Amino acid sequence: MLDSAGQALSQAPLRRLPAQQRSMVRVQRMLDACAELLDEVGYDELSTTRIAERANVAIGSVYQFFPDKKAITQALGLRYLDMFSTRVTDRLSRGGFSHWSEAVDVIIDEYLDMHRHVPGFRSLHFGDAVDIRLFDPNNDNNQVIAARLRDLLISIAGVEESAELDRAITVAVESADAVLKLAFRREPEGDQHLIDETKLLLRSYLSRHFA
Repeated sequence: MLDSAGQALSQAPLRRLPAQQRSMVRVQRMLDACAELLDEVGYDELSTTRIAERANVAIGSVYQFFPDKKAITQALGLRYLDMFSTRVTDRLSRGGFSHWSEAVDVIIDEYLDMHRHVPGFRSLHFGDAVDIRLFDPNNDNNQVIAARLRDLLISIAGVEESAELDRAITVAVESADAVLKLAFRREPEGDQHLIDETKLLLRSYLSRHFA
């Protein structure tokens, strides 16, 4: 059975999956290097050569697993997506939530914490800085995120799946994405007033669909 790191890699456009633990460690070092370099030089100046040097691996090792830098950033974006889902699920599984709206706060707070503290996340986010369809050629990145959050909220609120709910979650994700990006353009750590307004916006809008 694949662990969370292996599951993320299984969805990425690798030339081959790392079969041994030492190969997995080497690939994870490449992703760590990619994250650091995204914050330092940005995607345009990112290169497989720089990633190899930072990860202290031969350039041939990079190409053994990845065809190009976009594939590496896609694997990194999938790592972030799994990390975000796991963090939110772990917080919610601890219990102590009396209302679905508290889950909205958890989702926003975990996103904010990753933006502030996880290397590379503020530069890549969930891939939109590189390709709006980095995760899935048939759906944009926010649609992929919306699907995961929909499943989480359904499990908490106990509502039934529907096309109307899907549209509502999509609108909520797109709205939150836009306002939170504005919050971080205003302040390096995020404008707290805009963050609070984002939470209020989501609670008010989604209250039509969750009891």
